[in-house]
Amino acid sequence: MNLGGNYLSEERFSEATERLRDASQIAAQLNAEDVLINTLGNLGWAFYKLGDAERALTLLEDAEKRAVSVGDTYDAIAWLTDSGHVYQDSDRLTQAAQSHRLAFKLANEINSKEDIINALEDLAHVSVEAGQLEEAAGYIKQVTPLINANENPLDVLDVKLAQGEISASRHEDAQAARLFRDVEHDPASQTSMRFGAEHELARLYESQGNARLAEDMYRTSLSTFEGARDQLKNEDSKLPFLANATRIYDDYIHFLVTRDKDDEALITADQSRAQTLAQGLGQATSQQASHLAAMSPSAVARKAGATLLFYWLGEKQSYLWAITPQKVSLFPLPPQKQINPLIERYRKALLGSEDPLESNNATGQALYTMLVAPASKLIRPGAPVMVLADGALSKLNFETLIVPGAIFPGASPASNTASRSHYWIEDATLLSAPSLSMLAAAKPMHSVNRNLLLLGDAVSPSEDYPELPYASVEMKQIERHFAARDQLIFARGQATPEAYLASNPKTFSYIHFVSHGVASRMDPLDSAIILSRTPSQSTAQEDSFKLYAREVMRHPIEARLVTISACYGSGTRAYAGEGLVGLSWAFLRAGAHNVVGALWEANDESSPQLMDSMYQGLQDGKTPEAALRSAKLGLLHSQTKFRKPYFWAPFQIYTRL
Repeated sequence: MNLGGNYLSEERFSEATERLRDASQIAAQLNAEDVLINTLGNLGWAFYKLGDAERALTLLEDAEKRAVSVGDTYDAIAWLTDSGHVYQDSDRLTQAAQSHRLAFKLANEINSKEDIINALEDLAHVSVEAGQLEEAAGYIKQVTPLINANENPLDVLDVKLAQGEISASRHEDAQAARLFRDVEHDPASQTSMRFGAEHELARLYESQGNARLAEDMYRTSLSTFEGARDQLKNEDSKLPFLANATRIYDDYIHFLVTRDKDDEALITADQSRAQTLAQGLGQATSQQASHLAAMSPSAVARKAGATLLFYWLGEKQSYLWAITPQKVSLFPLPPQKQINPLIERYRKALLGSEDPLESNNATGQALYTMLVAPASKLIRPGAPVMVLADGALSKLNFETLIVPGAIFPGASPASNTASRSHYWIEDATLLSAPSLSMLAAAKPMHSVNRNLLLLGDAVSPSEDYPELPYASVEMKQIERHFAARDQLIFARGQATPEAYLASNPKTFSYIHFVSHGVASRMDPLDSAIILSRTPSQSTAQEDSFKLYAREVMRHPIEARLVTISACYGSGTRAYAGEGLVGLSWAFLRAGAHNVVGALWEANDESSPQLMDSMYQGLQDGKTPEAALRSAKLGLLHSQTKFRKPYFWAPFQIYTRL
């Protein structure tokens, strides 16, 4: 616990999480509630500083409730305060203010000077963000004599940040700049304080119309942030960390676009994408940028043989860059708060009992009109479309968007008819890609073999994972598309995680799993493919039948295509810059060139038919994306219940070329 605390004070947050996890497990085993409260709260704070607000809030709220239940007011205040920080960073200002006011009340009841200071500082920051400047100034006036008496340099810097924000809001520019500079250059300043102050300076210069200084400071703040990110030790820490800089990137991109620097804005947006994935594949951020700078976005489109649709979801404004081999075009989109609810609403429709096309779903049409229609004239008929999604868009299968019917101009009223509304998959072959720079840096596949590693039809390891009635059917249908000498098959009791890891997966061009899958929202690298236990394993080894995403990453592969015919293979949680992280992401991270994963539950009855058709297309010489699309169209055009997108649309193909 103390080692974890020391790492926290040194801002070594990934090391802190490792120690604090160990401490919390031991404390739980010993029923040492006081230690458990401390470790859970500090672990929550570590995750908050890593940008993982969702996991942080769960831990902090648990720690606070435990502290209240044992009458530990000091710890209750600490974790209540930290929960307020998470709420504030998530734009839940009302809840943030409530947490800090309650912390202030409790701190006064036990006369804890340090907690009173913290609560007043926090209330000042929340008030500034809510635009309540007089209220914020009142809190600062109240806390200043307490800080002077306490002589804690971090408290002084924190108040200077709040004072700078107030001065900037009041257009007292010289005073605001001085305060932000003080925070930036003070040796006691924490890294998050420094890049926060630099971000505020950039915004201040932008408001003054000083574009040169604003651009320099935006770059400085991002450089400070990236320096902090480079110190993180593992993927678990790096994945959520970009959330700390989302507002900086968003403001900088908006700044560049408003100054007609559309190409620079695109390059900046791309620099925030797939950093953890690229670094895991041995591509440094600087190498990514140089690849893209040398090639240019249009050259990437030529290399991919596709039209690229690159999205950025922003607070003030969202953007779509349509990239063709000839040019790059920018289209403004509504802010993300208008787009995100439509995505959630349409996902629910896709998972419902009705066919959205047959019910003329307005949301599916609205999303197409908003996200695709502006660039539709730039999409070449027959050419693939690569979607580089952002935020909640990574949970949306663009193939399911509904192209509205149109009235043909020039026809007489008697003969004028509406064209047929249809799913966008009818018009285009779609893929999902992580970033432009990864596409630019992609190297050709080494293997020219056509061999298959097939695992599935596992023996049920527990009642939570019943056997799949059609799994053996799917496996037999896949087998027939490969020569017997080119197959390695593990079925029933042989289909174990150990079998995959020992099979030398790097030597296979095609890897396919037919199984259950689980996606962990709190810890996506704990997502897993469910296989069989080995005879030597006992039921006491609860997780021995799971092939975890984090284990997949440790075993390099070069497969042309990995197919995860399982539920939620794509994952359920999207990280800033990385998109959905789960099994599909892990196989890309391991080296796969293309991965097929599911956005929702894969249907055991329809999947064999879909996969059989896809492998037939591959056998006929089609690319993976064309083969998957052809298989989906086969279901869509059938007269069965499988025509609904619920059955064919969960599977999405992810590529890094």
